[in-house]
Amino acid sequence: MQLIQGHALISGNAQGDVIFTDEPLSFWGGYSAREGKIIDTHHALFGTNVAGKIFVLPSARGSSTGSGILLEAIRLGNAPAALILKRRDAILALGAIVGRELYDKILPIVIVSEKEFVKLHKAHFACLHMDGVIEYE
Repeated sequence: MQLIQGHALISGNAQGDVIFTDEPLSFWGGYSAREGKIIDTHHALFGTNVAGKIFVLPSARGSSTGSGILLEAIRLGNAPAALILKRRDAILALGAIVGRELYDKILPIVIVSEKEFVKLHKAHFACLHMDGVIEYE
């Protein structure tokens, strides 16, 4: 296992298979809360199920309604296990915060540097810790 020290935007523990993309994703119109998969037909990961996975992406893009889509995915149990981003994203953080408050379900969000983000490109499995440490292989 290799280690990365990230910054926990939303603290929590999570582990799972890693799904990596270097393309931002709009959760509004790009993610199915009912199925937990990417439905944006123009995205490189179209059709990929990320529910329960460690989803590594640079950031969200587009509408602030994306926080509502993420919240619905959390409620339905179809959200990623955690998000690792290279840029702070208030829209995704809002969805995770409300999910924690309303449903007592934690979706950790960790921010990493560009250098650390690139290292995750070939990761297969990762464990996130409360302090922002990411173990991956």
